[in-house]
Amino acid sequence: MKAVTPLEFEKPLVELEKMLAELLGHSAKHNIDLHVEINSLKAKIVKTRKRIYENLTPWQRVQIVRHPARPYALDYIERIVSNFTELHGDRLYSDDKALVGGVGEIDGKPVLVLGHQKGRNTKENIMRNFGCAHPEGYRKALRLMKMAHKFKLPIICFIDTPGAYPGIAAEERHIAEAIAVNIREMFNLEVPIIAVVIGEGGSGGALGIGVADRVLILENAYYSVISPEGCASILWKDRAYAPQAAEALKMSAENLLRMKLVDTIIPEPQGGAHYNWDKATESLRGELVKHLDEVSKLGAKQLLEQRYERYRHYGKFTE
Repeated sequence: MKAVTPLEFEKPLVELEKMLAELLGHSAKHNIDLHVEINSLKAKIVKTRKRIYENLTPWQRVQIVRHPARPYALDYIERIVSNFTELHGDRLYSDDKALVGGVGEIDGKPVLVLGHQKGRNTKENIMRNFGCAHPEGYRKALRLMKMAHKFKLPIICFIDTPGAYPGIAAEERHIAEAIAVNIREMFNLEVPIIAVVIGEGGSGGALGIGVADRVLILENAYYSVISPEGCASILWKDRAYAPQAAEALKMSAENLLRMKLVDTIIPEPQGGAHYNWDKATESLRGELVKHLDEVSKLGAKQLLEQRYERYRHYGKFTE
């Protein structure tokens, strides 16, 4: 992995680490005993790192999950799913590269895997449409999920999108209908479904593959009806209010768990998954296997009943 570009709120920590490197270099070069100053600076770095990462605001977490070095769906699939074979096309229009899917094995057990996929650079992001799927992406996902239903394959969904593509072409091909059909049909699939929010969980774009028996979320990921910028544009008429919107939306993993909208928060390496892909994958894999084993013990009828009851009880009504 390449060096990680620090985010704005991480810069005080970066400056301290730079000072430490210079102090160590000066001590070695001139053979000067600076262990007191070095130890003092190391202690300050530890304290600063703890202060920053243990007090992250919702907006700072949004910045973390949008970091270009963060692992995406195919990165996790490569590390978790063996013998993965990607399948293409919705058999109606085209193949949407913003939403990938295929079959493989987890611990020797066959599974179907779906996921939103972003790009690492401008060229890849254009190809992947910045992780914003078109109608054909959701129709491809539905085709593959129906295949999983037929062959009794558990379904794993990696959610990471700011939202479905809102352009004219997507509207012409009925993006809302494609998402609505997916939501409806996922309630009738007689196989275990595990959804994992690995980054951004934006609106209907996330829900299009988000109806599941268990919903897991990475520590810094978010799941929301709208992006912070979109909310700010509507409520304040100014995207500059995105940090306030992120706070008001209660979109962080802790809030989602408290409201029982997700089942488990998966811890990330300090600073975010982009600092240590392998450690992040290890945490995700452990929780994924555990929950998959649990729901796989349920019969088809019990799965459908529990899935219906789960979503039927979302939200609270007050008079």
